[in-house]
Amino acid sequence: MTLRLFLVALACVPYVAAAQASTNVSFAKEVVGREPKSFAPMVGSWVMSSDAKDKVLFVDGRVWKRGQPAGGLADKARELYGARNEEFIESIKAFAYFPIAVYKGLDTFENGDITVRFQMLGGTLDRCAGILFNVKPNGDYLTVRYNGTEDNVVLWTFNKGVRKFVKRAPDAVPLELGTWHTLKVSVHGTALQSWLDGKPMVEYTLPEPVSGKIGVWSKTDSMIEFKDFTFTPAVK
Repeated sequence: MTLRLFLVALACVPYVAAAQASTNVSFAKEVVGREPKSFAPMVGSWVMSSDAKDKVLFVDGRVWKRGQPAGGLADKARELYGARNEEFIESIKAFAYFPIAVYKGLDTFENGDITVRFQMLGGTLDRCAGILFNVKPNGDYLTVRYNGTEDNVVLWTFNKGVRKFVKRAPDAVPLELGTWHTLKVSVHGTALQSWLDGKPMVEYTLPEPVSGKIGVWSKTDSMIEFKDFTFTPAVK
């Protein structure tokens, strides 16, 4: 094969992302009844709880109050973003309708998979569980979430204090309270895919690659338990 033919053939090889080792966030050393150490609760009431033999991260919507960030927000923002914490705080206050907890153990996620298991326990206004990603120092972020009052999966963007609908999965997926389910997001370059219990949901081409922190997301008075938060970074 000539050099020219080799280069043409090489150019036709599809993009492949090489996966690194998966990290499953362990709650083994967490204390039931206290805020998590592995996640920084920024909005809402997040506390460690238990389900059977497992320790789980519980967002307790029963104590949710409109416009109220989590306790110690300034200290948590300073730990995550240092000198840029004030910008983050101001943006997050604009989104205080949406409880979030940011994972502390990863500086930035750009390519790969994020998976979490969740179960809905209750909620009058909402029953929402989501994967948080592309969290910026200014408070902007993306989320793919399941809403148990609408029975759907949706991609939302939160940018400069404005929430914007991006895309909804075509099919309604009703889930029962008190049952565990798996939500997964995969990002490679600008290609985003998501699954619920292994079934494809939202596919979307992002305007630009992601680069930011990750975590879990909820809404208003949702009562949700999370466990098996796992991420698998990938490189081109």
